[in-house]
Amino acid sequence: MKTTYKISGSIYKILLVSFLFLLTLSAAFGQTDWKLSTKKDGIKVYTSVMPDSKIKAIKVECELNATQAQLVALVMDVNTATDWVYHVKSVKLIRQVSPNELYYYSEVNLPWPAANRDFVAHLTVSQNPDTKVVTIDGPAVPGFVPAKKGIVRIDNSIGKWIITPLNPGQINVEYSIHVDPGGSLPSWLVNMFATEAPLQIFKNLKLQLQKPTYKNTDLALAGN
Repeated sequence: MKTTYKISGSIYKILLVSFLFLLTLSAAFGQTDWKLSTKKDGIKVYTSVMPDSKIKAIKVECELNATQAQLVALVMDVNTATDWVYHVKSVKLIRQVSPNELYYYSEVNLPWPAANRDFVAHLTVSQNPDTKVVTIDGPAVPGFVPAKKGIVRIDNSIGKWIITPLNPGQINVEYSIHVDPGGSLPSWLVNMFATEAPLQIFKNLKLQLQKPTYKNTDLALAGN
């Protein structure tokens, strides 16, 4: 059975704090001076210094043999994130607003002596009706899940997928993220996530996209 993901052109309301944070970092991303850090297996990883932050932003670019619908289906299928997202310990869907909007909770497993991190993210999907470029925004949002003892809550984080159609069955993917992990982290751990994580995530992502679950999907604007 074919699954259709209908994408509304309107912008969804999100919590005020998250919305303001999203605007701030989106503006910063637009002015970011990206520097190529790693290039391997067709995956390019860039880093950039962000204003008022000790943690660098990361951007990953690559071309995939897949459709926009397949990647949207995979990203929105949050319960499978432990299969392909680097060091994710657990994921739980909190609220499915629509096929293109949801909230989920995730815990990230960090090696000793660092404490694990967790967050609640709000995913929304939109598509430019002219260019057909699909964007998935995923800022962290406060509330929803009480803080847990021994786990550091991430309240300030922004992730964005930009999925551009190329030839039939081929897309260009640009993923950018900036996270304030809270607390103190050793430099070697920060560097590990800045260099190893993007490559591993996209290698796993390529494998996930080949699964039958994501093959028979379609992408359409609401009302079409």
